[in-house]
Amino acid sequence: MKKYFSFFRLRFVMGLQYRAAAWAGVVTQFVWGVMEILMFRAFYEADPQAFPMSMEATASYIWMQQAFLAFFMVWFMENEIFDAIRSGNVAYELCRPIRIYHMWFARSLANRTSRAVLRCFPILGIAVFLPRPYGLCAPPGWRVFLLYLVSMALGLLVVAAFCMLIYGLTFFTVSPDGLRILFSSAVDFFAGAVIPIPFFPGKLRALMELLPFAAMQNVPLRVYSGDLAGEAAARAIGLQVFWLAVLAAAGEWLFWLGERKALIQGG
Repeated sequence: MKKYFSFFRLRFVMGLQYRAAAWAGVVTQFVWGVMEILMFRAFYEADPQAFPMSMEATASYIWMQQAFLAFFMVWFMENEIFDAIRSGNVAYELCRPIRIYHMWFARSLANRTSRAVLRCFPILGIAVFLPRPYGLCAPPGWRVFLLYLVSMALGLLVVAAFCMLIYGLTFFTVSPDGLRILFSSAVDFFAGAVIPIPFFPGKLRALMELLPFAAMQNVPLRVYSGDLAGEAAARAIGLQVFWLAVLAAAGEWLFWLGERKALIQGG
């Protein structure tokens, strides 16, 4: 475990060096957040009673989503890992006395965390001072905030475990581009990245809440905004733990198969 933590720390420090890219991301995500909130505001003004979440909760959902975009978005994947598999350089990783799944998992967590740390504070610092209902509201209480932190950590782990599945499938394909497009599009829709899950029709919403995609960002963002509380929040976090275990086990098994079936040209 110590070696994986050391690898996490090295990748995290490396990721903190890209400050110019982080500021560009801050501007992009802030503008995108403003656009989303203004769009929802137009719908709320037409019929405020037709929506399952209050405008304040929706604005908080969007701001937390944009601040921690690197945590939740599946399309934040590493081209270096895909290139290593396609080129055969993964052979060097296989020679090391470590589990490649655990090493890449730690690497994915480090890269996502460093990106989020660089971008979240400017966005949150501005959003918290915006007037209601456009700004970021505080959580209903400190217990809710602690529950949100637990749920957000689980969401990050679920996203990383899901991305590891995509990396593992690359061992069995000629190109990862199709996998990336397919899974990124599916996650954006089913995880509530485009439209929060509470806005979907009842039966579809119930199905989406059971899928692993909802465990990525839907749960922590709704817990923070107060839309998910009590027994419903406990069940949702339980599903996060369940899907983390399932995805991690499936990823380990897929890597086990890939490492044994991998053919490296020239050796």
